[in-house]
Amino acid sequence: MTLDPVTDSEAAIKEDIFRISPLIRITLLSLYGALTTPLPFLSEVTKSPVPPNLLWVGIALGAIGLYAVLCERVIVNEQGIQVTYPRWVPKFFRKGWQLPWAEVKALKPRSTGQGGLVYYFLSQSGQGYLLPMRVAGFARLVRRVEAETGLDMRDVKPLAQPWMYIILLGLTLLLLTIDIWTIWTATTLTQ
Repeated sequence: MTLDPVTDSEAAIKEDIFRISPLIRITLLSLYGALTTPLPFLSEVTKSPVPPNLLWVGIALGAIGLYAVLCERVIVNEQGIQVTYPRWVPKFFRKGWQLPWAEVKALKPRSTGQGGLVYYFLSQSGQGYLLPMRVAGFARLVRRVEAETGLDMRDVKPLAQPWMYIILLGLTLLLLTIDIWTIWTATTLTQ
């Protein structure tokens, strides 16, 4: 009797990796850039006590921090669910978590301050683990969690719909256009 080697397609079924939606990543990184990029130029024009170079350093560090948060990965396999970050992200900054399926007791909804709903996995010990809701392929993630745990997940919906991020991206692009005008005006005033 010979054992068949596991094919790539079978391995893919056993482990799924979900990343934060590209629409969300692009929107949030663009919004960050639109909100912060004019600051060093305005600091120079207004002769602010905060030097522009210090603002550039702060903006760069903030961008790295935001990018690190947006690099979150959710790994789902036959053993459990895990939220992880790349190795370059310090553990004190963003610590992931891992929860075996056997430890999942329930899924509890909690309302947010903005009126939305988030869900927490409740472990056998009573600890809560936030269900990642901004990943690409969220419906597939929900189906996989339901299949692995037997929990009823039919009412679980993403926290924000794509159209919300599309509107935010459109407004961000408008803000970037205004930023270009602001930077152009600021640099022509200093000449």
